[in-house]
Amino acid sequence: MERDLRLPDGRTLRTHDNGVDGPALVWHHGSPQSGAPLAPLLAAAAERGLRLLSYGRPGYGGSSPLPGRDVASAAADVARLADALGVDRFAVMGASGGGPHALACAALLPQRVTGVVCLAGIAPFTEDFDWFAGMVAPGGLRAAMAGREARARYAEEFDPDSFTAADWAALSGTWASLGDDAQRAGATWPGGAVDDDLAFVRPWGFDLGAVEAPVLLVQGGRDRVVPPAHADWMASRLRRHELWSRPDDGHVSVLDACPAAMDWLG
Repeated sequence: MERDLRLPDGRTLRTHDNGVDGPALVWHHGSPQSGAPLAPLLAAAAERGLRLLSYGRPGYGGSSPLPGRDVASAAADVARLADALGVDRFAVMGASGGGPHALACAALLPQRVTGVVCLAGIAPFTEDFDWFAGMVAPGGLRAAMAGREARARYAEEFDPDSFTAADWAALSGTWASLGDDAQRAGATWPGGAVDDDLAFVRPWGFDLGAVEAPVLLVQGGRDRVVPPAHADWMASRLRRHELWSRPDDGHVSVLDACPAAMDWLG
């Protein structure tokens, strides 16, 4: 079920609800995506009796833009979503660019978030390690370092070498819906990706050490979009975490761990 929420600041937030009567799980989509639930996630959630909720971040999928948003701003939007749907406590799960936003909810809504899964999630920008090392195509993020105008001018073209053979196999099979959604989102809502990149390279608005809920980090050893060093660095800052390293996975094929990660959430 798709529903548009009107937020107190006048924005619209497009939300999605699978309607299952069970524990709630809020999915945070990658960059770029629409926020509409993907077929493999719907199937895995239904098999486990989970109420899968998702939404388009500002600027994506029918949700109003929010220029200057930081990662932390996701928590307020998710709190409004949960309130509107009558959900008190929930788990959060995010992949790639969705990972930071899932962590934001855990840090800033500690009484509501029961657990976190972060798959191939990007780490806060830091000079503690070479943040860009291992990224095949970091041009958009590098442009974001120079500000909004520079990032908006950057003509981002996808580099096929960003994905491994396992990623391409996943996109032609189980995760075909992700590829279709990402292509549509990139063409229809380019401003969402600009705002995401700006938020990733600026202060996130919370510290990882503030996350009290248990966190599962899932990382592909061959990820060429968000390299393993990002998961390793976040693991060193989180209070309660488990790291699943999948040495043969890339950025997309690592999503095959989603059903097991849902089981981990309990």
